Amino acid sequence: MSPTVKALRDLRRRIGVAPVRALCEIVAGPLARPSTPGARHGHYRTVSFDGCSAIRLPDSRANRAAFGRHGGWPMLRLMTLVETGTRALIGSSFGPPSEGEIAYARRLLHLLRPDMLVLWDKGFDGNDFLAQTYATGAKILGRLKSNRITPVLVRLDDGSYLSRLGTVTVRVIEAHITVTCADTTTFTGSYRLITTLTDPRRHPARTLISLYHQRWEHESAYFALRHTMMNSRVLRSHEPAGVEQEMWATLTLYQLLRTVMVDAVETCPGTDPDRAGFTVTLQAARDQLILAAPATGGLGRATRIGRRVLDALLPARRPRISTRKVKSTTVRYAERLNDGRPDRSTPVTGFSVEVQPPPEQSEYPDTTRDERTLPMASPERRSEKIVAFLRSEPERTWSAKELSRRLGDITVQSIYRQLSRLADRGLIIKTGHAAYTPTPLTTAEIR
Repeated sequence: MSPTVKALRDLRRRIGVAPVRALCEIVAGPLARPSTPGARHGHYRTVSFDGCSAIRLPDSRANRAAFGRHGGWPMLRLMTLVETGTRALIGSSFGPPSEGEIAYARRLLHLLRPDMLVLWDKGFDGNDFLAQTYATGAKILGRLKSNRITPVLVRLDDGSYLSRLGTVTVRVIEAHITVTCADTTTFTGSYRLITTLTDPRRHPARTLISLYHQRWEHESAYFALRHTMMNSRVLRSHEPAGVEQEMWATLTLYQLLRTVMVDAVETCPGTDPDRAGFTVTLQAARDQLILAAPATGGLGRATRIGRRVLDALLPARRPRISTRKVKSTTVRYAERLNDGRPDRSTPVTGFSVEVQPPPEQSEYPDTTRDERTLPMASPERRSEKIVAFLRSEPERTWSAKELSRRLGDITVQSIYRQLSRLADRGLIIKTGHAAYTPTPLTTAEIR
């Protein structure tokens, strides 16, 4: 006889959230050893922060009240600290999306250690979070927003420069990156990175730019969690306590599977953990559970799951570009629908990095304040350059791609957000999809 839904619900209520959360915290943690390939930069263990706000919940009154509705569904925001070399969970926090990524990331700062190098994207660019992370003793390598003002304090030999953001002295690396794909497609992008690794001889700019690519291992971790393991399903629980319990249980299972994968590859010295297939591991675990096969003692190769992992190792990772193109036009990646990338993931055949020299600045702004409160900089700032160009032909409507080509030093990827911000501030007018024209000059401006 199969248990009823009510019986399972009542049993879960008796167990509660605390034991499941405690189990997850026990199994969480880094898995790489000092000799594990791809897990370290020098003696620093590479880890990363990233959030996921696309976990759907059942549309119940209790879930709507606790988590709100986003795109028609109650949604949960998950924030994780991941070891990039193994994609293992070091820590997790989650809750309503309204609290924001940084609020959840702050709850995980106590897990950072001085031997860690933290990677993050532009969503974590803020003086307070930078200072709080720096105070843990961990090193930092993160990406800056395009409109962030960084005064040039000391110019370094590799093209980077020292600056100061809030109370933290950082090194800024600006670079243009050109990627050539197997289908002969070529496109460029720009990186603005900050790091607390300030010695250019021990940590050259080009090395750190290549290292930052490891942050995308976090995306692979979320793909395994949400799509491979959860199969993009909506969670079952119709009440917040059940959602929390179910989420901790899911994260626990994910970490246990990662542990088996790393234990298995560690029996083959020199094998990169990213060659272990998550799908193979998941299917092997399901088979063992369904067949009620007896567990074999030991770790790594000694387990049934470990043997399946080693028998199906993936080939060594090849460089490739992911388009991150989406069908929905309401999400932030919709702007990349026509950014020049291939229509599907494609192997990379060429990759060049050109470190840009520091900008010329005659006056340094007050960097103890957040960038949103800083005054307008010199007329060469990107926003003023765009507005001035549009006003040179006030009767014409320009597309984002046309502006990117005419201005030259602004990529399509970055100009979409810049134009959107200028339209929100009323400096330009959006007349259609990715089409803009300047606002009419005031009488004072004409005079």
